[in-house]
Amino acid sequence: MTEPRSTAVEVDDRTSELILAAGGMVIRQSGPDRIEIAIVHRPIREDWSYPKGKVEPKETLTECALREVLEETGLRCRIVSFVGTTEYRDRKDRRKIAAYWVMTPEEGRFRSSEEVDEMRWVELGEAARLLTYERDRELLVTLQEPAAWIFRQLRPSA
Repeated sequence: MTEPRSTAVEVDDRTSELILAAGGMVIRQSGPDRIEIAIVHRPIREDWSYPKGKVEPKETLTECALREVLEETGLRCRIVSFVGTTEYRDRKDRRKIAAYWVMTPEEGRFRSSEEVDEMRWVELGEAARLLTYERDRELLVTLQEPAAWIFRQLRPSA
């Protein structure tokens, strides 16, 4: 009887590795019928997107989302609801899934850094023109209708 031979299998780390990230779609009401969203500019990538970043070991997705929003915008936020996910290949050709939550700012102010040099508050209807990636524009569409409802729910009852 012959012994089974083991066969080495080559795995391309770029196609098998999964990167998890989380972030926030930070919104504020700036008038009775005006809702704005925070968009950040990353100079290294020359893009405009939502604040997000990779999940650290032993960190939950919501913890990551709140941490990344704070790091990239200077805003300490409150999570309101889950929005959705995007999936794409990162610049190293690895599969990346990013989860997003709607958030409202509670305190803080923006300070530029090497990672994020600018933050803009943009009206929801105008944000799609500024966002670099189609995946971010698609998430924006899912937020536009519920955004007004969210602020109605957050108002204290009379």
